[in-house]
Amino acid sequence: MRFKPVPEPPADLALLATVRRTLPTDAGDIDDCCRLLIDETPLETRDEAATWLTFLRALELAAEEPAGFRHRGPASSSDADSPALDRDRLGRAFRDRVYGADAALAVLERADEPLTAEAVADALGDDRSNSERRSRPNSVSEERVERLLEWAVLLDVAERGENGERDESRYRLAPAREKK
Repeated sequence: MRFKPVPEPPADLALLATVRRTLPTDAGDIDDCCRLLIDETPLETRDEAATWLTFLRALELAAEEPAGFRHRGPASSSDADSPALDRDRLGRAFRDRVYGADAALAVLERADEPLTAEAVADALGDDRSNSERRSRPNSVSEERVERLLEWAVLLDVAERGENGERDESRYRLAPAREKK
């Protein structure tokens, strides 16, 4: 299964660790996980919290059960060094389970030079058939592609080139991540 929601990428993985750690160990311990995330983390809206819950599921850091959400992985409270936040594991889950991530990274793999988010979005749009373009003309947004690429940078799957800032950044696949 692939998950579509992708939250705005934070500056580092500390927020990912915080949101994951805030979830209960056992599903059903909390009646409203979105409210919990709003109350206990920097997340401000229900939509933002719901997006993060889905994204955590995609990264295999949370599970949704009939009784509610729970965090997955070791119960340890350590942040980014926790085995649950192992970047290799997260990078694989990101590529395999987040809709559009593998396609965006494949564009970087084929490129001879670092690309902007706009160039990646354009390449993804060109990869779609004419019938897909007619039925979903705006399905490849530059904003979504930029979020995917920024998460790829956070997870060490891609690198940001040029000036290192997000404005007009150019991205390339991280050398250790190229498919063999």
